[in-house]
Amino acid sequence: PDVPIVLGGIEASLRRFVHYDYWSDSLKPSILVDSKADILSYGMGEKTLIELAHRFVAGYTIEQMTDVPQTAILRPLSAEPAIRRESDIMLSSYEKCLKDKIAYAIDFKTIEEESNKWHANRILQRMCDKLLIVNPQYEPWSQADVDASFDLPYTRLPHPRYKGKPIPAYDMIRHSVNLHRGCFGGCSFCTISAHQGKFVVSRSEQSIMNEIRKVVQMPDFKGTITDLGGPSANMYNMHGINIDFCQMCKRPSCIFPSICRNLNTNHEQLTELYRRVTDNPSVKHAFVGSGIRYDLLLNYDKPTPDKMTYIRQLIRNHVSGRLKVAPEHTSDMVLNAMRKPSFKLFKQFNQIFLAENDAAGLNQQLIPYFISSHPASTKRDMAQLMLETKKLNFKLEQVQDFTPTPMTLSTTIYYSGVDPYTMKPVYTAKTKNEKLEQRKYFFWYKPEYRRQIEAELRKMGFSDCAASMPYTCKNGRPTPVNRRTTKHKKNR
Repeated sequence: PDVPIVLGGIEASLRRFVHYDYWSDSLKPSILVDSKADILSYGMGEKTLIELAHRFVAGYTIEQMTDVPQTAILRPLSAEPAIRRESDIMLSSYEKCLKDKIAYAIDFKTIEEESNKWHANRILQRMCDKLLIVNPQYEPWSQADVDASFDLPYTRLPHPRYKGKPIPAYDMIRHSVNLHRGCFGGCSFCTISAHQGKFVVSRSEQSIMNEIRKVVQMPDFKGTITDLGGPSANMYNMHGINIDFCQMCKRPSCIFPSICRNLNTNHEQLTELYRRVTDNPSVKHAFVGSGIRYDLLLNYDKPTPDKMTYIRQLIRNHVSGRLKVAPEHTSDMVLNAMRKPSFKLFKQFNQIFLAENDAAGLNQQLIPYFISSHPASTKRDMAQLMLETKKLNFKLEQVQDFTPTPMTLSTTIYYSGVDPYTMKPVYTAKTKNEKLEQRKYFFWYKPEYRRQIEAELRKMGFSDCAASMPYTCKNGRPTPVNRRTTKHKKNR
């Protein structure tokens, strides 16, 4: 009981306020209430931990640590008059949010805007006879800060408790190198910006090359860097041109609904970094395993020379055979709810990808990610998604059913039924049957779904498409199947 408990990690970050918990299908207070921890560290916690350690050494008690940036604490409601500041933002109480979903939605907008600010305000929220105090985050890190963290003497080994057991996640990342932190994409369903921040902080080339030298010296290294990436692989060294504008901004995304004019999206430094990595004689291949943002490369125009150079070098030298991208959907209405660009951009990038592969004599795959049952997505939208991707000869593999995650816009819409930025109602598939009805369109090529999908396409007015439904897939590409032959085999 006399040992202070500091709570951290991504789950603590996302559950620091009142939040919707999908697994219990209920609204929960801050995780500080249920966990009984003394203080919560949210976001990337290096600076917070160092500050807490210094204060403990200096003799501070946990009760005195009320102003550490990027922390949350609980105090008795009776202490509120002495704690309140004029600049504080007071959210609706947990008890009010339980009764009023709209109040919860309004609170989310406030939390997201403050989380995306350079200079945020302190946020308070009453819950369970306690007062939650969430101190603002540190200002965006400098390159020296992030280098200092990445340059520490890590072993690059799993925790000893695994005792030689296979760890698939470790196998995937053991020879990878992270180039930066943060993401300014602001996708509605994603928690990266809520945890790592909207402002991208990149490592220096020197720090990255030092890590490359450590990786190639690993006993099991065979010459392949599996990923030169980050939350979005091609955001390296991208930031505001005029930082003064960034300090006044509270946009959740720098690239939706359009790319901010103050954002530097030049890819030359990243292209040069790839070249430097592959110049190491011990590196045979340096792949990009993380997903890339094609909307940073195209933006409805032909790629600029720096971006075309990047695309060409990426496709010819840094794709392991499959390049990941995340269009997520084909419907503009759903994509708007996701804060994602139009599917037209994906089609444009797909054409460039195929053309570059042909020019280089390569047979690589573009692997698109898609989500079903996201807020605003209907069964008809999923049918159109199926038809669009089928025309492009994609047999979808990387798919998921939307799962609400705390502290995201999509989850707020799912729970409250409204978009907190417009206050307009948004349809969301919630029941198991509604979700299955949408998800099955990913798997149109499976016999168990074929007849059902055919019937539904006819009801929706897609009769011509329904007539061409019987397909099989060979090598990931769909090919028509003769109806009579298929029926005869079934009867036999």
